[in-house]
Amino acid sequence: MADDRRHLPPLDYLVAFEAAATRGGFTAAAEHLNLSQAAISRKVRLLEDHLGRPLFLRGHRFVTLTREGRTLLESVAPALDAIAQATGRIRAAEDGRSVAIAATNSVAALWLMPRIQDFRRLHPEIEIRLVSSDDDEECLSPDIDLCILRGEGAWPGHEGAMLLDEEIFPVASPAYLAGAPALAAPSDLPAHTLIEVASHHDEWLRWRGWLERSGVPATPPARTLTVNTYPLAVQAAADGLGVALGWRHLVDRELERGVLVRPLRHSVATTSGYYLLARAGRPLPEAAATLRSWLSESR
Repeated sequence: MADDRRHLPPLDYLVAFEAAATRGGFTAAAEHLNLSQAAISRKVRLLEDHLGRPLFLRGHRFVTLTREGRTLLESVAPALDAIAQATGRIRAAEDGRSVAIAATNSVAALWLMPRIQDFRRLHPEIEIRLVSSDDDEECLSPDIDLCILRGEGAWPGHEGAMLLDEEIFPVASPAYLAGAPALAAPSDLPAHTLIEVASHHDEWLRWRGWLERSGVPATPPARTLTVNTYPLAVQAAADGLGVALGWRHLVDRELERGVLVRPLRHSVATTSGYYLLARAGRPLPEAAATLRSWLSESR
């Protein structure tokens, strides 16, 4: 790979070539790049000399890509796009207009993503990079400005406040309940298909713990369906595959739309919650501070 890079042509040759290839000619490319037509033609010719192959068939009033030109364009266009995006992110970060936020899979998919569009309408100048992960170490990495994690509020090197409290109750789709056994009390739940989430976070409440806190003796459920992320559990419940545990705030949209319903009014509250965190002792960039304030007010 290193040897290949020694033979790369100059970047300005590739930029001129891509502009001419995608805009149908040297004149249009010159207008786009604010250069003369002669400058574009020269750069393309130098690129062809570098490669030892013609990239365009030139007519009196037109140019057409050769086979080699089409092959080169397939790689050059996405590469230039990637470079432009990367440099844009760097400039945005330097200008204080970029914010990196991490959250657990459940919060990112079910609570944060539905709100991002509203924030972007209010602050179109701020670029957001969202990291979704159930790995606390990844969410707390140094390149993250803000993160949302579940716990009791203590993360070394970070400070913040509770964003979402924790109240948990069964949820299911109306279609599932219409064809399932009666569900009038927590003691009826073992007769149902219970949707479980397998996770390395042993502190997260699962069906066994929820039933114990609700006074239901340890009874194996009729059947279970196990998934590896909470958003999948919510989707499985919405698809009528069983009963899932619903976290208030995270399933509010599904309840409002009627995709899911609460068959029982009983719920379990904990002392844990989802905290909005930032690194302690490090000034928060302006964009991150704006997002933190907005999230705190939009609960």
